[in-house]
Amino acid sequence: MTLSLLRAPLMAAAATALSLAATGAQAANWSDTSIGYRFGTSFQEPFNGKDIKKNIFNFNHVSGYNYGSNFFNVDFLMSDSTDAAGFGSTNGAQEAYVVYRHTLDMAKITGMNLSFGPIKTINATVGFDWNTKTDVGYNSKKRMLVAGPTFAINIPAGFLNVGLYQLWESNAPFNTNTDPNCACFGSTPRYHYDAHPMLNLVWGIPLGKETGFSFEGFANFITSKGKQEAGRDTAAETNIDMQIMYDASSFIGAKPKTFKVGIEYQYWKNKFGNKLDSNGAAIPGTFAKTPMLRVQYHF
Repeated sequence: MTLSLLRAPLMAAAATALSLAATGAQAANWSDTSIGYRFGTSFQEPFNGKDIKKNIFNFNHVSGYNYGSNFFNVDFLMSDSTDAAGFGSTNGAQEAYVVYRHTLDMAKITGMNLSFGPIKTINATVGFDWNTKTDVGYNSKKRMLVAGPTFAINIPAGFLNVGLYQLWESNAPFNTNTDPNCACFGSTPRYHYDAHPMLNLVWGIPLGKETGFSFEGFANFITSKGKQEAGRDTAAETNIDMQIMYDASSFIGAKPKTFKVGIEYQYWKNKFGNKLDSNGAAIPGTFAKTPMLRVQYHF
């Protein structure tokens, strides 16, 4: 089935989910909203190959209602000049990355017991990713639809969700390099990659009773998405982001789980599906191993 045939039912599903989300937002059983900041000095970008410093400001909201939950996250990423805003610029690139997921609890909707083995319940998830970036060589304008089942795993404390999703991704990059010696592709009409699957894990697990420490994060294992805009083959991608967070709320006189501090580590191999160039040589900057400092304030 082609993307054009899938787009209509996907948009209908997304519209239904957004309608339910609006209803759920008015009658949320619980919610958590936070702002955060993280900083690292060894980020990587494809075709760059140099360590990049980034300041990342974050807004996150998650809420649940009778039949499901909403997740919304936006990161504002600001690079140093190693990841330049344009050719000849001394300013760093800037990026906004938005993720939205709406999850429906199929057991509550159908009235059936869907638990089995380690599975607590089965959810139906739809959502999207959206980004925009100004940088020296790509200027990403990513758009991606996401749909598939999410399995809630029964664990003693905290949560662990495993998703099996199909991704429909496109981009419309624009290269502003005016150097005639640069083999750049200039302006690219919106390009649709092959639909491809992703295995996604999301977790939040307390480390012991009343220690204040928790292990949080996500992992994405993404298959190849076919050819990219310039005709190169894409590669399977692994992105693991994990954190050890400490509840430091008592230090500022706030209620528990208000203020968290911690360390974060991101392992990102074949970033955005990049691995080999058209000559079969390894593309620099596609493998990031990035430690970070992180703080979060919940309200």
